[in-house]
Amino acid sequence: MSNTFFGSDFDELNATDPEIAKVLLDELTRLRSGIQLIASENYTSPAVLTALGSTLSNKYAEGYPGKRYYGGCEVVDVAETIGIERAKSLFGADHANLQPHSGASANIAVFGAFLQPGDTYLAMALPHGGHLTHGAGVSYSGKWFNPVHYGVAEGNEDIDYDQLRALAREHKPKMIIAGGSAIPRLIDFKAIREIADEVGAIMHVDAAHFIGLVAGKAIPSPVPYADVVSFTTHKVLRGPRSGMILCKEEHAAKIDKAVFPMMQGGPMMHVIAAKAVALKECATPEYQKYAKDVIVNAQALTAGLAAEGMRPVTGGTDTHLALLDLQGIDVSGKDAEQRAGDSGIVLNKNSIPYDPKPAAVTSGVRVGTPSLTTQGMGVPEMATIASMIGRAVKSDNPAVHAEIKAEVLDLTAKFPAYPRP
Repeated sequence: MSNTFFGSDFDELNATDPEIAKVLLDELTRLRSGIQLIASENYTSPAVLTALGSTLSNKYAEGYPGKRYYGGCEVVDVAETIGIERAKSLFGADHANLQPHSGASANIAVFGAFLQPGDTYLAMALPHGGHLTHGAGVSYSGKWFNPVHYGVAEGNEDIDYDQLRALAREHKPKMIIAGGSAIPRLIDFKAIREIADEVGAIMHVDAAHFIGLVAGKAIPSPVPYADVVSFTTHKVLRGPRSGMILCKEEHAAKIDKAVFPMMQGGPMMHVIAAKAVALKECATPEYQKYAKDVIVNAQALTAGLAAEGMRPVTGGTDTHLALLDLQGIDVSGKDAEQRAGDSGIVLNKNSIPYDPKPAAVTSGVRVGTPSLTTQGMGVPEMATIASMIGRAVKSDNPAVHAEIKAEVLDLTAKFPAYPRP
């Protein structure tokens, strides 16, 4: 087994646990040999991975810098303080909490800070592009609170702000959530702020999907408008799998108490250090170029898929992702995902607004360009990939999928994930 990527410690892992060592290598091979189009995935830098695999993993550090419940936190305090200051500087935020273990954890903390069980809030409906933690019946957000959902207009398939305003006036929610997992267009934060102010609601932006574009100054920021902004640190942001919260100073104490001790115990200090590394990377000109290229690539890929008969929901994208309606080519999202996967292309089935098919089947797929952009691919490659996807999803012939898979290997060899040293 090669250990050129993982370093010398890999030999020890391979000696003590060859089964898990093989899993690590197999995943690296999978990434290097396929086209990764999951909108919520990306490749962290080796520097981020180094922090994740560090001795900071050993430290228990309940509390916050300077106010811990364990001794020996003087070193990890430095890492967390650096990360907090970098987050505040990068996003222009009053306050930052780096401790949430995930985006879902961050959202639990936001609910805990501002709502009581049974309180009413507004959020985007999951079938229209929202998120599981925004009121789905299987989620705490749907079980313990009272969600009222807004959606998209049938005409342009973009957020229906008139409906949002009408629902806010009718239900007087304690909080309004903006953001979701399949919204290809920019969100009008100013309009939502005005609605929130009119009804006296907290404005919460779940920026998990697009915060990396905000960090790269490629799209407008929600921070000046929102009371609180939660997000994941992977996806476009290209950090470790984790979460973060930004908020206005007046909410800082409330948010910190909702994260710890209400929502979770000890923070993962190795992950917090890795977030700090990623935030430093985000402040570079190279990252800003990457963020803009992510959007350019998404728009090029969307245009290419439209030419293949896959209709872009809303007519296109302003962000890193696109939602494609496959009804025009008479293929379900489930079949498209399988056929693309058989061809070495990883994407996901996704419901489209007013989808006639169930969520386990769907009429659409979602694609994103963060990973491909990190690999260095550009507009010419997006055209090639769109053609590959079109051929793959329209065919149930294994020979066609094998042919496309060979083409995928040729392409990824030119733009490898984690290039070999």
